[in-house]
Amino acid sequence: MNVLTWLATNIFGVPAFLIGIIVLLGLLLQKKTTSQTVSGTFKAMIGFLIINAGAGIIVGALNIFQPMWAEVFGLKAGSLGKFLGQTDFNIKFGSAVTLAMFLGFLINVLLARFTKFKYIYLTGHMMFWTTSIFAGIIVNTVGKDNVSFVGLVAFLSIFMGLYWTFQPALVQPFMRKVTGGNAIALGHTSASVAILSALLGKVFGNKENDSEKIKLPKGLEFLRDSNVITALTMGLLFIVGAIFITLKGTPESHALIKQASGQNFIMYSIIQSFTFAGGIAVVLLGVKMFIGEIVPAFNGIATRLVPGAIPALDCPVVFTFAPNAVILGFLGAFFGALIWLVVIGNTVSYVFVPTMIVLFFHGATAGVFGNSTGGVRGALIGGFVTSTVVAWGQYIMVHFLISSTIPDTAMWAADNDMFVLGPIVKFLAHLLF
Repeated sequence: MNVLTWLATNIFGVPAFLIGIIVLLGLLLQKKTTSQTVSGTFKAMIGFLIINAGAGIIVGALNIFQPMWAEVFGLKAGSLGKFLGQTDFNIKFGSAVTLAMFLGFLINVLLARFTKFKYIYLTGHMMFWTTSIFAGIIVNTVGKDNVSFVGLVAFLSIFMGLYWTFQPALVQPFMRKVTGGNAIALGHTSASVAILSALLGKVFGNKENDSEKIKLPKGLEFLRDSNVITALTMGLLFIVGAIFITLKGTPESHALIKQASGQNFIMYSIIQSFTFAGGIAVVLLGVKMFIGEIVPAFNGIATRLVPGAIPALDCPVVFTFAPNAVILGFLGAFFGALIWLVVIGNTVSYVFVPTMIVLFFHGATAGVFGNSTGGVRGALIGGFVTSTVVAWGQYIMVHFLISSTIPDTAMWAADNDMFVLGPIVKFLAHLLF
């Protein structure tokens, strides 16, 4: 019994070790070389630990951004309150999330093997974040001391397995309009806004005015780099907020200015915006290392078990089909986010964090799908729809679904499908736990 307890605490209870074991098994099953096996296992573990480091950087920048804009809007209840945070949540529940992710993928593979839904979900980083957010909802609903490891893993495995199977299937009729074929599917949490954008584009758009007929200047090519966009837009928001704080002269604004330790507060705020962008870059580096090893291990298993499987892939696979719609979708999402930042701040007293990594990839995807049915207007509508779902979804998620667990993560890593399915997960948690 002591040996089992030690293994549960020090091996299977440590997410990085559990991830390493899963990747190791996948690589061994594929009969990879010793060099490939060791390298893949270590890189997956290191990548996961890098994610935690990046999350800490992001939270530090948000601790400036959130109270800054709370003061701009005159919000007195802007604090997130006491919560676990992503790092502590990973320590306590990361093993359950990782195991559920693995078992959910196996359920996805089995459903693809034995049903007509042949879609294999291969967007690994979205698999991780979605499972994490839903775990956060369950723990928030039931209480961190009332959730059993087995129950959490069982629920998440089944729910995620179903989601990863049927999400690509629901999008595929619209995906065929974008790609002109059936070779690939969309496996991404932008599915809800992709479908909504295609439907609204058909009603309110004009398919004849296709976005690809527009010639965009080369000077806008920087909009394709999400890191640059994040730094630029968050920098703009930090600067505007800092100017307001500098001019306001309230005790709260003076307290914020003191955090700069003598540095000009506007210059300090600019550095915070780049720190935020840097934190996301660090997280994405960790995700790239982590997913770069675990997805091939998953994929090797899937292709052997499911002949004729259709890979459900990350959203950038649609970008090449309508590059101009990518830009239009992001622009629609960006300006929509600015509108909702002001509206939500002045109505429900919440500081919406317009995460550019979400607005870019989801807005761009929605733009492509909106363009497929409604041309330029459909692409812009798709972007605005994205910002609407993200803004209000973030508010609901942070305040009502994961307030005690990982609300910090919802501000930059949660997105459309998670917001749409979140209330359902909360309802099921009440019902089953």
